[in-house]
Amino acid sequence: MRYLVIYRAEGREEGGAPDPEHMAEMGRYAEEQSRAGVLLGTEPLGVRALGARVRLKDGQFTVSDEEERASGYAFLNAGSRDEVIAQCKEFLGVAGDGVTEIRQILEFGPPPGV
Repeated sequence: MRYLVIYRAEGREEGGAPDPEHMAEMGRYAEEQSRAGVLLGTEPLGVRALGARVRLKDGQFTVSDEEERASGYAFLNAGSRDEVIAQCKEFLGVAGDGVTEIRQILEFGPPPGV
């Protein structure tokens, strides 16, 4: 099963990069997880000021500033919810203080009879 994990760093200023040693450690971790087939893709996200929230309600669009700060996202491959939770705990052990939000990516096969 594939999962989208959204990561929100805590304890450092928005837009502030971790020190080079920490970035290298994160790079090694990501490479290891990629080789193991767990990490399918990941990217950092820009600061809130560069984002927006667009909503449609009752035929009317509203655009507002992004409310929550997300530091990055990853696509993970895991056999179960418990497995992806364990992977997130391992990641947070490397990344440091923060929160991960996990969403399973629904996979729909071909229509019956196809």
